[in-house]
Amino acid sequence: MIYSHLFQPFLEKGREVQAAVIGAGHFGTAVVTQQNQTPMLRVSVVADKDPERAKSAFVKADIPEEHIIYSADAAEAAALIREGRYIYTDDPMIIMDIPGIEVVCEGTGVPEAGAGFCLTALEKGKHVAAISKEMDSVVGPILKKMAREKGLVYSPVDGDQPALLMAMVEWARSVGLTVISAGKARDGEFVLDEELGTVSISADGITVHEDYVAHVSPEDMKYFHKIPSGKAGEYLEGRAKALAGLPGAGAFDLCELTMIANATGLKPARPELTDGILRITELPIAYCARRDGGIYQDEGIIDVHTNLRRRDESGMGGGVYMVVRCDNAYSNYILTTKGQIPNDDCSAAVIYRPYHLCGLEVSITILCAALLGTDTGTLEYIPRFDLVKKALCDIPAGEVLGNDHDLRLKAMIRPASPKAPDNPIPAHMITGNRAARDIKAGELITYGMVEDRSDTVLWRLRARQDREFGL
Repeated sequence: MIYSHLFQPFLEKGREVQAAVIGAGHFGTAVVTQQNQTPMLRVSVVADKDPERAKSAFVKADIPEEHIIYSADAAEAAALIREGRYIYTDDPMIIMDIPGIEVVCEGTGVPEAGAGFCLTALEKGKHVAAISKEMDSVVGPILKKMAREKGLVYSPVDGDQPALLMAMVEWARSVGLTVISAGKARDGEFVLDEELGTVSISADGITVHEDYVAHVSPEDMKYFHKIPSGKAGEYLEGRAKALAGLPGAGAFDLCELTMIANATGLKPARPELTDGILRITELPIAYCARRDGGIYQDEGIIDVHTNLRRRDESGMGGGVYMVVRCDNAYSNYILTTKGQIPNDDCSAAVIYRPYHLCGLEVSITILCAALLGTDTGTLEYIPRFDLVKKALCDIPAGEVLGNDHDLRLKAMIRPASPKAPDNPIPAHMITGNRAARDIKAGELITYGMVEDRSDTVLWRLRARQDREFGL
């Protein structure tokens, strides 16, 4: 792999990259636990509002407890790190004043806090590995621009779907493939039992919170056979109706795809996306243009799907995919006959990565930033689209609006627009914010409907992004 060649000179010199993690959740903890198996990487500091959770990340990484010390003082922490100790803290800001820390991994998932930590890290001359998609979907482009102006790196992280799909699309374009569509599979999958006539989805504790089972009528079971040529729209509609009681894509899925759209120039299939129920083998059949038997009016589409499989079939595990073709007939013959899954007339094929390893892969982003001065996202990151939300029920003035798990709100992807009372407000500028007036069910939430928080870091960064990118 090319990274081995790029990193080898630094490895030979005994180079060590020190990083810190803010937010010891599922993802951040995995960054910490993988460090002992990653050459040249040392995660020296973990910060979390719950200090015991921060400490737990080091314990799970098999760091001896006598080497794990609490500190809320940057100078003390720096001295302890030089002695080989590991610091846990509930004050993330001390990280910014520890000279040895080169890369800050921001993983709080809290948009305002994340924006503040990222901005301060850049101001203090540190690279940023951005885990928090909530914050990135609002102000990622301006933070990346600011980092470049300072000779620093602001990057999405390998291990999560946005950066992985960005890299996949860039690779495809680099070798001359046409990307017809691209997207991600939901983490939760629909498992078909043809004998029982059921489709089920299991709780994963993260995106699906309970088990669901749907019984499919005999007359609807035909829709769960392989999609016949030219029947993609009919079969997707039939499956959706039969499984209407099962949970669909969440706002968090659309949040990630907003980032990918901004990085790649791919456009949403429609504001709420399709969320088709599809086998891997059906992706090139359904998720291509109508002229090729698919459902899209055009090409260059970003979308999401729920993977459909039998229990004995492999799944996608929240992985990413592209439906691609070669515009030369002989090249396309190679593409569709060398192991990839084609559509019915072999005009396109799906290329997919059936996994994303969360924090386990972030080391690549950290090392690329510190050693090579490059990010693992795309060259371009332009605020073309925003994740926005509409109310699914009446929301009284004064109520606090939630994050991507707030079931009162439905997410959509819309063209980005500047701050104005009647313009849709980016979804994660309302997280933790209050409704300034009564919001009716079905209304798209605009700037004028929520309390103005222009004095906060997130809102100031967004205003700067709007100005500098000409929104």
